[in-house]
Amino acid sequence: MPSNVNAPFNLKELSIQYDGKLLLRKEILLDEPVFQQLLSSNYLTERKSIIRKNLKFQCQRCGNQTAYLFAKIPCQLCHHTHVYCRKCIEMGRVSECEMLYYWTGPTPKWLRHAHPCSWQGQLTSVQRQAAERIVAAIRNKESELLVWAVCGAGKTEMLFLGITEALQHGKRICLATPRADVVRELLPRLQKAFSTVSIQALHGGSGDKHGTAQLMLATTHQLLRYQNAFDVIIIDEIDAFPYHADPSLPFASNRAKKAESTTIYLTATPRKQQKELIRRKKLSHIFVPIRFHGQPLPVPKKILSHGLKRDLHNHLPPAAFLKWVNVRKNPNRQLLIFVPSILLAEKIKPVLAIKLKKAGVLKSKEKLQSVHASDPDRESKVQAFRERDTFILITTTILERGVTFPSVDVAIFDAGHDVFDEAALVQIAGRAGRSPNDPTGEVLFFHNGKTEAMVQAIDSIKSMNKRGGFSK
Repeated sequence: MPSNVNAPFNLKELSIQYDGKLLLRKEILLDEPVFQQLLSSNYLTERKSIIRKNLKFQCQRCGNQTAYLFAKIPCQLCHHTHVYCRKCIEMGRVSECEMLYYWTGPTPKWLRHAHPCSWQGQLTSVQRQAAERIVAAIRNKESELLVWAVCGAGKTEMLFLGITEALQHGKRICLATPRADVVRELLPRLQKAFSTVSIQALHGGSGDKHGTAQLMLATTHQLLRYQNAFDVIIIDEIDAFPYHADPSLPFASNRAKKAESTTIYLTATPRKQQKELIRRKKLSHIFVPIRFHGQPLPVPKKILSHGLKRDLHNHLPPAAFLKWVNVRKNPNRQLLIFVPSILLAEKIKPVLAIKLKKAGVLKSKEKLQSVHASDPDRESKVQAFRERDTFILITTTILERGVTFPSVDVAIFDAGHDVFDEAALVQIAGRAGRSPNDPTGEVLFFHNGKTEAMVQAIDSIKSMNKRGGFSK
């Protein structure tokens, strides 16, 4: 959309640009005279960004009502001191004297695509059953459906029939996920699968912030800018941090959907509240207990490492790890190592590289890297590992889910740390054995005392395997 729009307005372009969004004035790229004309013509409508509700403040963008997440600041616009919301500050500051704006002009009509899907793959019978259930939910305008599928079941491919159904009927779709890494991985896959459909990706580091495509990929945080926008919302990894722990994200996803819409939830590790809703038949669901290649999930092994806390405090790899890595079953597999903190990821890297090169595990030309959420080279490092330019990658929990590497062994240093809850451990284990060419990667929990989360994660994986028809 150009920054200058002269009357008469191009309502079609404006509706595509602004319909379904909830924006600050600075996010609306129109000159002031045009903006004011749109307001006076009721094509744009304003609402207060922060209101007082039951003696509390409430942010109208993120829903925050927590007192300590509001603060006061001198306003340069009106020269008064105003309350602003600290909860959603990363999306741009919202203060009391500013308004939020939403489109109330003509609603855009999205294309009806006769044959939108260009994917040439084949679904397994189990995948097809789930895919057809998703189609039925969208076709029948069901409010919600949970797809509970084990790690590596091929959840993305199961969505293709449902997305096709929506596009054929001129619906607008958003696939939202908590992690930017997952958005980056999914974008080329969806572009290839729906090559004739407009697709955009929104996350904190994305260059294109317009968000005007019929098929949107976004981090769940980006939904804070939407209101009544999507006919179908797919929320990937609803159990993942920060979605399950941040009430503003479910708030945003609920507001972003249209009144008549379908929400598809995806998870491999549902939380207790979701299981309870299923048990009470309050949430429709379909369960997929088997990976797409038909092989069981790798069952993690617990390895007690004496002196582990001392070693990690001194930024040394666990002694038990150095013993295992020399005798692992397939030394050609890449190695994905999870650690509980950014500091450890950075500090242990040079020591581990020296020890593994000395032991001959890491060849002279092979690379060892570390990556974490604050790493400015995060995206390129993950891509280098995906392309096997890096042989060993040390990571925090940012890569616990949603990313696929074809042939890896997985090790967790200090698997008993609080950061590794049951869901995280199951997801981390799910990074191994994802390829039909190598479905049996090893998963090692290095610990100095087993925890309930470790035991529950292993029991959960064994249970999934049993439900998938694997007796062991």
